[in-house]
Amino acid sequence: MDSLITAAARALASGDPLGALKRVALRDDAPALALRGIAMAQLGDLPRAKLLLRRAARAFGPHEAIARARCVVAEAEIALVSRDLGWPAKSLDSARATLDAHGDRANAAHARYLAIRRLLLIGRVDEAERMLETLDPALLSPAARTTHELVVAGIAMRRIRTTPARAALQRAARAAREAGIPALTAEV
Repeated sequence: MDSLITAAARALASGDPLGALKRVALRDDAPALALRGIAMAQLGDLPRAKLLLRRAARAFGPHEAIARARCVVAEAEIALVSRDLGWPAKSLDSARATLDAHGDRANAAHARYLAIRRLLLIGRVDEAERMLETLDPALLSPAARTTHELVVAGIAMRRIRTTPARAALQRAARAAREAGIPALTAEV
């Protein structure tokens, strides 16, 4: 990975999509397309983000299964945010399995959380709760722990359990502050 790609990825991880775009805006290689897609998603241009991520997934070669899987996960997140529940869940499951098989635990966990959030949106609360119970939040980064706690809160709210929902939201707020990503803190 070259230094501009690394710097752009760090900028995205810290919640700075404009900083990422400054580094890769004029590039059309697969990693740059993927990072541009994620940056556009963070900026709210979801149609453009989806297009860039699809281009990136196609541009990654046959030996870059992890990179293609990450693009699928990012595209699934865009679909979830835009409430497009028609996207194929099997693609996300396949991407998660690829990430797990190659040791990318963080992105595999993210794919699981997306699947759980989708289940919540379509009203399959019991299934979402069972899937959530298989995950250990202690192993997660602060940003991923925030997502975990938001999912816990979502399940508790749907079950009209206000005390556990409030506690999960408080844990999510703490994790978001620890992550230091303003957009994540605002989401909580």
